[in-house]
Amino acid sequence: MRCHKALCLAVLLAFGKQASAQYDPAFNHYWALQSLYNPAAAGLLEQINVQGGYALQMMGYTHAPQTMVVTADLPLWMISRAHGVGAGFVNDKIGLFEHKKFNIEYALHLKLWGGRFSVGARGALLAETFDGTGLDVIDSGDPAFPSSEVNGTSFDVEGGLRYDGREWYVGFSGLHLLQPTVTLGDSKANEFEVPRTYYLTGGYNIRLKNPLLKVHTSAILRTDLTAWRGDVTARLAYNGPKGKMYFGLGYSPTISTTVLIGGDFHGVQLGYAYEIYTSGVGALQGTHEVSLGYTTDLNLFKKGKNRHQSVRIL
Repeated sequence: MRCHKALCLAVLLAFGKQASAQYDPAFNHYWALQSLYNPAAAGLLEQINVQGGYALQMMGYTHAPQTMVVTADLPLWMISRAHGVGAGFVNDKIGLFEHKKFNIEYALHLKLWGGRFSVGARGALLAETFDGTGLDVIDSGDPAFPSSEVNGTSFDVEGGLRYDGREWYVGFSGLHLLQPTVTLGDSKANEFEVPRTYYLTGGYNIRLKNPLLKVHTSAILRTDLTAWRGDVTARLAYNGPKGKMYFGLGYSPTISTTVLIGGDFHGVQLGYAYEIYTSGVGALQGTHEVSLGYTTDLNLFKKGKNRHQSVRIL
């Protein structure tokens, strides 16, 4: 399906806004995708931890944004559980643009003040694609609108800090520290600079009188020092002998309200969220998001059978 000029211009403007204010995807399951926003979380659970997410935004709109992410991390048992490594992949499509990110990361975890202090760093490869064959513009010779598929890549560096107490955590990270410039094709008319983005995250678990119930609160604030987005989430979690379930609500000021539900099913963590935009988009044109994860105590350096255990609800 070809893109009408007015729609393409809107997509370009939307992409420009995302590149300057929200280059990275904003997941409502950010609390499950810890290492996506902070490399200091790699190996934090002292288990093999694989998490994934898929979001389909602005339902009903042509060329609506679609985002997929997969992260995996584990401790380095052969050296010390104080060392963690991980890898991640992001595929973010918006209109005629497609953004891919591949990264590997390392984290060091140290016991400090009765908790754990973590520092992490990672290298990333950014790959950008614009499908100019979908354009339908009057002036086909305008260099700002390529008529073919154009690509560009760039290297990036990111880092973060984190502290975990008994029932709480706080973290700070910086992404795109090199502020890489990506050129699409051979024309400098189609290049953009990826801005540094800073993330502040935190969470606190509230114990209730019923030992099977707990309230998990979390928050994330992201900014490129020009624009910002904040999210706060509260989930009521049930951790019983026959299963784990949670129900939660999230809120992003001036942007959206989110409903979340999920749990642990036979060792697999499955979650669903529906984000309702509070301005500009109708309630039925919100975002559907699915989170899928698996965590196990698999240790290749111990003799005997591996013991499998599902992840605790963070």
